[in-house]
Amino acid sequence: MRSLAAALVVLSCHTAAEGKKGWRAALEEAGVKDGRIYRAMEKVRRADFLPEDQKRFEFEDRPLPIGYAQTTSQPSLIALMVEAMELKPGCRVLEVGTGSGYQTALLAELCKEVYSIEILEPLASGAKKRLEQLGHRNAHVRAGDGYLGWPEKAPFDGIVVGAGAPKVPQPLVEQLAVGARLVIPVDGPDGTHVLVVRKEAGGKTTVKKTLPVKFVPLTGEHADRDRKSK
Repeated sequence: MRSLAAALVVLSCHTAAEGKKGWRAALEEAGVKDGRIYRAMEKVRRADFLPEDQKRFEFEDRPLPIGYAQTTSQPSLIALMVEAMELKPGCRVLEVGTGSGYQTALLAELCKEVYSIEILEPLASGAKKRLEQLGHRNAHVRAGDGYLGWPEKAPFDGIVVGAGAPKVPQPLVEQLAVGARLVIPVDGPDGTHVLVVRKEAGGKTTVKKTLPVKFVPLTGEHADRDRKSK
């Protein structure tokens, strides 16, 4: 897999999926290698997770508004962050930031079980209903503070966060299985970067800093506290 950092130039120059009705060209340019991700993105229609006035932009490789001052992320960036978790068939994954449920549906195609937390109740309930209607019965959504994770369903084979955090939440690290990865945008003095945190035996972690990104901020009592304490 091309590194996330190496994909930055590609991500910044794409305005649409090469003008075609599909994602293959954009994903190839971004360096996505996992064929399972290609197949998931071919199967899951982004338009099913967009407001009516945004559906015509389905194949534009950029963030799109989904209401409540939130956006659904750039699809090629979604693919890169999902790939960075290095998920295997049969995996159980946690998603923080359900949004409209688009990434949730992609993860449901890749994993045995997906647990997703959204802090905005209207988005959570809308995504849950949408995923049920589309037949993604292995996707479980609840409203809550994703900073705390979903401890009763841990450990997870991967965790992905769709909002910029002031620092890596320790509860999420604790809920990783040994060898699993947390992929999370984290704010720093030089901007927000995607970090890949791998949990090692004995609870130790390794952290890899990758590409700079722009995300809506992770919100909630605990994230706000960390932001104020920096």
